[in-house]
Amino acid sequence: MNIEKMIERYHSELYKSVIPFWENHCVDHENGGYFTSLDQKGVVYDTMKYMWMQWRIVYTFATIGRLHNKTKWIDIASRGYDFLTRHGKSDDGSYYFALNRQGVPAMAPASIYTDCFAAMGAAAMFAATGKSECKIEAEASMRNYLRRIPDPKGRWNKALSGMPQRKSFGHYMMLTNLGSVMRENLNPDEFDVDARETLNIVTSDFWNKEIGIFFENINPDGNFDLESCEGRTLNPGHALESLWFLLQLLEKELSDGEIVNICDYIYKTYQFGLDREYGGIYYFMDALGKPHIELQWDMKLWWVHCEALIAAVYAWNFTGEERFARMFKELDDWTWSHFPDSENGEWFGYLNRRGEPTHTLKGGKWKTCYHLPRCLMECLKQLELIKAKKDAGKY
Repeated sequence: MNIEKMIERYHSELYKSVIPFWENHCVDHENGGYFTSLDQKGVVYDTMKYMWMQWRIVYTFATIGRLHNKTKWIDIASRGYDFLTRHGKSDDGSYYFALNRQGVPAMAPASIYTDCFAAMGAAAMFAATGKSECKIEAEASMRNYLRRIPDPKGRWNKALSGMPQRKSFGHYMMLTNLGSVMRENLNPDEFDVDARETLNIVTSDFWNKEIGIFFENINPDGNFDLESCEGRTLNPGHALESLWFLLQLLEKELSDGEIVNICDYIYKTYQFGLDREYGGIYYFMDALGKPHIELQWDMKLWWVHCEALIAAVYAWNFTGEERFARMFKELDDWTWSHFPDSENGEWFGYLNRRGEPTHTLKGGKWKTCYHLPRCLMECLKQLELIKAKKDAGKY
């Protein structure tokens, strides 16, 4: 495995393909904010501004702009930040799910994750610009996210009394990520997430020892519901994403044994989610192998493979174990041979089980400039650390 060539490839893809694609096509110069519904060549096919996607672009360009001291990228982040803080909030301080092109609210603030990404984006803006209003916005959005966890949808919840209550893996996954982002960009005592408590919740409550996988939803009492599709739902991509978040947040606090345990979870999750016939990782799975309620369960999605790559390279760097080097190489081979669009730049997001694109879009309601550039940046950083350790003869 030639690490130098890998580093060169990840660097080139990030700075010569992915970032230029969004830099050239996403900015709404007339109204502010961004176009995220972009076709294969970057042409806008819909002007609705979905807030997850908007704030994720703010976060990405503020972060990469700060890292490289690039004013043009920080300016792109600022255009989104100004638009979203001016138009995006409901009366209770929660961010709407979507705005129209001009900034008029289009969809109610029913998603707690909009506040999560607002906190991340505003925190990255503070780190990039030093503006106090960005710090205030990050803190307010973070408080809103924490406030909403017990009742995420609030008055916008369509479920009635017959709908089972669930404890969601995603809420704790994002809490871990927020802990890292707040620590890196704000360093506030107020939001210094109890990472060990989150580690215990994730690895104790959501890990099913009998089946050997993380569940996406569990009952409030901590039991697993094997009688419903929702209760049996597995999402390997979420699990792998959460595990590298934990390694990132707890890097300086973990014992060698704890690192090995987390990395072992990464390996087991990858082995469980792997499609051994066609390659790649399944989107959704059923814990008992029963039919899944989501018809797209066997698709191969860009973000799942991005998060798997990061988890693998983190585990490789943290342990030096050959099994993680092999895991990363397997994922790297499959991902790079199926998702990138060498002609137009950026990556396809949605493949069928065989690895053929089902959609040619580069951005939309759920895909934007976030998972992929973060993957390229994180993998670059870890590969460079691995190279340095190899050069020093540490493994």
